[in-house]
Amino acid sequence: MMGLLLAVLIGFIAMAFLSFIPILGPILAGFIAGLIAGGGAWEGAKAGFLSGLVGGVIGAFLLISLATMLRGFCMGRGFCGGLFAAVIGLGLILLSIVHALLGLVGGAVGGAIRGRT
Repeated sequence: MMGLLLAVLIGFIAMAFLSFIPILGPILAGFIAGLIAGGGAWEGAKAGFLSGLVGGVIGAFLLISLATMLRGFCMGRGFCGGLFAAVIGLGLILLSIVHALLGLVGGAVGGAIRGRT
């Protein structure tokens, strides 16, 4: 259990540094988490998924901060504010799901490689 938590923490840190690479960033971070978790593809997939989920949540907080800063622009325009909130909410859901799934793929590969050695 402690190895899984360590793998998720390091995978999250890697995701924070690799987030500027659109698709490969979450896969590489999940791969790193899977390598650290060990225990085969299943343990690596769990570590990659959890690190991707945590990374997606942090990205969601960044988008919420951006939405809060831009809220002043839409203040007083009823439809614009509601539309802006709906778009940001959909973006948050998609961001978390994509990061988690890409982290799962990378973690499964990393765990499988570590399990064979």
